[in-house]
Amino acid sequence: MSKFDDAFDKYKKSMGDLGLKINEAALKGVAKSLGPSIYLADASLVSCSEQTELDRVKNNFLIKKLGLADTAALDADIKAVCATMGSSNRTKHRAIFYYLLAEKHGKLADYEAKA
Repeated sequence: MSKFDDAFDKYKKSMGDLGLKINEAALKGVAKSLGPSIYLADASLVSCSEQTELDRVKNNFLIKKLGLADTAALDADIKAVCATMGSSNRTKHRAIFYYLLAEKHGKLADYEAKA
């Protein structure tokens, strides 16, 4: 099994543990779009307690990658994903975090083609 398959299996398990429905093709596309960062311990996770991290998610993913307008609603969406993944969950995988944001904004189809 490849490193990517190992990481993908970990994401599927985490989503199952959280009780979330999975569009496997879209999740695979999101994970692939993150490149080698999914293999790095720090870069592969999102910290909801660090505002600079949340700003990075907003600017680099929601605004630049998904092409959304910079509004207060984006901050609310990020906080909602933090809540969905759980405040006690210390392993908020970036691929899942981005998947949930893309799903919230109707952009999963963009990632299905990349799978």
